[in-house]
Amino acid sequence: MMRLTALSTPKNSRQLLPSISDRCFKLGMRRNHSTAQGHGPLHSIRVIDLTRVLAGPFCTQILADYGADVLKIENPKGGDDTRLWRTAAEKKIWKSSQKDISAYFCTINRNKRSMTLNLKQQTGRDVLFRLVKEADVSSVDNFVPGKMDELGIGYETLRKLNPSIIHASVSGYGASGPYAKRAGYDAIVGAEAGMLHITGERDGAPTRPGLGMTDMSTGLYLHGAIMAALFSREKTGKGQKIDASLFETQVALLSNVAMSWLNAGEVAQRWGTAHPSIVPYQAFKTKDSYLFLGATNNRQFQALCKLLDRADLSTDARFADNNSRLKNRKELDKTLSDILMSKPTGEWMRRLEGSGMPYGPINSIDSVFSHPQTAARNMVQTLPFDALSCGELKVLGSPVKFSETSPRIASAPPRLGEHTKTVLQDMGLSDTEIQKLIDENII
Repeated sequence: MMRLTALSTPKNSRQLLPSISDRCFKLGMRRNHSTAQGHGPLHSIRVIDLTRVLAGPFCTQILADYGADVLKIENPKGGDDTRLWRTAAEKKIWKSSQKDISAYFCTINRNKRSMTLNLKQQTGRDVLFRLVKEADVSSVDNFVPGKMDELGIGYETLRKLNPSIIHASVSGYGASGPYAKRAGYDAIVGAEAGMLHITGERDGAPTRPGLGMTDMSTGLYLHGAIMAALFSREKTGKGQKIDASLFETQVALLSNVAMSWLNAGEVAQRWGTAHPSIVPYQAFKTKDSYLFLGATNNRQFQALCKLLDRADLSTDARFADNNSRLKNRKELDKTLSDILMSKPTGEWMRRLEGSGMPYGPINSIDSVFSHPQTAARNMVQTLPFDALSCGELKVLGSPVKFSETSPRIASAPPRLGEHTKTVLQDMGLSDTEIQKLIDENII
């Protein structure tokens, strides 16, 4: 349905190799295992992935999980930076022969194929051009804006090859504005766009979230934008360029905090685990751990007071309604903290069970993966992977379930350049021609 016909190579680009210039190219964009089985709503979509690190690969992995054929293009010298981002504990899990793989890389690159390609050389760019001719989404990239144009592989060049192409780009600050050329990093943009200012204890220092939330949120925005552009193309036949950035994502994620500032001039502050406008709604220390507990309205607060054997608190004028509780936050926090410290988390969980209250333990990671809901919703899956000493790789499952076109986790993350030869063979190149590309440091 989405397959596109090949167009001519730009006039300023020499042919890949004269001996194969007139052949019929399959362009190396084969369906992966999941799509061959007919799984996934994007089973006919072909994606060329030039991204690295987190935001871009997270986006393209979602597309791959949904069935798209994602071909990851990597620099022959090292590939994606995250291939080397191993933790100390990983030393014992990988086979000694495996040097270009890490748990971090595996997190965001399953269901993809890897091809190495030197895009600084014209021959390497010629290979990319031929792939672009039959792709649906090309150059999902995170180059600094303007860099792809400098290399001769920018949107204006690629859409001449394929007018229907969706060209998606993610950068630190967007393609325009005074910071356009500045490199983007999750923590830096999180600081500059306000996330760190509102994260941390009330009287403490700014705190970075425990995950790359800005990066991953940008990937989520970008994958949705790509799907919207594909839908638009179905109606109009036209491709388009998509420009996403970490900075704009983080500004957008300020949500209600931003609205309060924009419309009421209210300066946000750090609240730790507490909520700026609901009391109580925060983490409390119990006798043995921590419990997150809240009451989002007066009815819930009355129910909570009964469950804590302190019904009198709900009739106390200082705490009778949420406005009063906001004014007397410190007093109520101290009272509730003293009560909750008297018993272990398990006891409070038993009391709260079935109450309809917002509550839950603050679980460690091991508790998350022994949680019954994690297993019930298939949030851990296993793939064969011979790079690991044990021969199996555990991966996170898809968080979204489909009734008909289910996502499928079908293949382990690729080793660097694992599919280069296969892709080139599918394009029609002989072993001699492939060897020439190796000798010229193109692949």
